[in-house]
Amino acid sequence: MDLGLSGKRALITGGTKGIGRAVAEHFAAEGTDVAICARNAGEVAETVAALSALGVRATGRAVDVADGPALTAWVRDVTTEFGGLDIVVSNVSALAIGQDEASWRAEFETDMMGTVHAVDAAMPALEASGAAAIVVISSVSGREVDFAAGPYGVFKAALIHYAKGLSFQLAAKGIRVNALSPGNTYFPGGVWEKIEHGNPELYRQALALNPTGRMGKPEEMARAVVFLASPAASFITGTNLVVDGALTRGVQF
Repeated sequence: MDLGLSGKRALITGGTKGIGRAVAEHFAAEGTDVAICARNAGEVAETVAALSALGVRATGRAVDVADGPALTAWVRDVTTEFGGLDIVVSNVSALAIGQDEASWRAEFETDMMGTVHAVDAAMPALEASGAAAIVVISSVSGREVDFAAGPYGVFKAALIHYAKGLSFQLAAKGIRVNALSPGNTYFPGGVWEKIEHGNPELYRQALALNPTGRMGKPEEMARAVVFLASPAASFITGTNLVVDGALTRGVQF
């Protein structure tokens, strides 16, 4: 299937590792120019070089998405550099599961406002695009109560609501908005590898909940993101696509 992404321009926050890196690589493989950010400048430079080697325009910057002005400036600079923007993927999370005030603030500033600021900054370019799409990375923790209940789960649920509301508000402008809720996703350097070694009992409990016998892979999430963002999904908007290997038990109507 031709996804119709060749020549499009995509921006991904948190694009140097895990799901974000896989998303950027899959866009590049489809001929999409890609812009990525992350907090580590060295990792950003390495990722941009790898993406450029795939034959597309690639750019990146060290940005903390919790810094609204810095994020806004970067999105606007990418729009200028690329001559427009067609796709925004908001992927960064604070991964804060503590019940203290700092955890609540971290989730709000990073997950929630990091998404809002990126979308708002990109909106003029998206309105000018002929195939505009926004994909918000949420989580199965936004659908069901699990060990991450609290700041992480609450703001992942809020992101699903945010995406749904935007899909209705922007439909007449031809801008599609969807959420994607990954299940447990394992990759080197990721949260589940850290839990595997730092809290093996929690890791065993979490793994046992996966009926497939394994956790997801970043590329499995990335394929879903890229499809949702592509013109091939032109009539899909306002959905929350759960990619979890049957981890969750709730029925999504």
